[in-house]
Amino acid sequence: MSDDGLYHADRSLPAKLRRRLVRLYRRQPAKAMQGPPMVSFCFDDTPASAVKRGGKALEARGVRGTYYFASGLKGEHSGFGAYAARDDMAAAAAAGHEIGCHTYSHLDCGKANAATIAEDLDRNAATLADWGVTQDLKTFAYPYGDVGYPAKAIMSERFLLSRGLHHGVITAGTDLNQAPAVSIEGPDGEARGRQWLQRAKQQRGWLILFTHGVEDKAHTYGCAEDVFSRLLDEALEAGFQVAPIEVGARRMRGLA
Repeated sequence: MSDDGLYHADRSLPAKLRRRLVRLYRRQPAKAMQGPPMVSFCFDDTPASAVKRGGKALEARGVRGTYYFASGLKGEHSGFGAYAARDDMAAAAAAGHEIGCHTYSHLDCGKANAATIAEDLDRNAATLADWGVTQDLKTFAYPYGDVGYPAKAIMSERFLLSRGLHHGVITAGTDLNQAPAVSIEGPDGEARGRQWLQRAKQQRGWLILFTHGVEDKAHTYGCAEDVFSRLLDEALEAGFQVAPIEVGARRMRGLA
């Protein structure tokens, strides 16, 4: 536990080295992008505000996003408000958003062994199924962005794409088992998101933008609602296809 009262993934030098080296393991290289550049908006841990505010903004523009649920967090509160619960998840799924996996307990996948990871993934899938999710969970986001060798091996067999936290645009050769993403949280989130949208358009690639909550004001784990809407509008005006992560994963695997 850190000074801010929150758990953080191991920041030691060996852990940083492991996070680098694991990028060479069990790679699933993306194929060349076909068609227009793409951007996906997604929400980690899924605070209730991500469904109520983020979902509303996406739906108003006729597009959808991806919600990464760690269902064991239901009923809890964090620095960014209450986590989404069963009714929120049902509303997101009914509206056509993708429901993705974030483990059940928000498990640190950099430290956990294979048996623990598999059990936690199964529990999350079963819980979401009990909540009424009929779609299979096709994509995954590593909690804390941390990845170990057992985790990457398991995710490579279960999901079309597994997403980390390191920055980048997805183009031909990018590893879909440890895909990059860009945060739009905090006071610099809007500028950062705009910069990476420009890069993605130049490279004609696929960009994943993520936040936790969508709030009145930006903070460490949240994007301001007006910022979220502006970035979404700018992406659409720039000719991006805005789609859930599963859509992008299928496209970059040559499955769609």
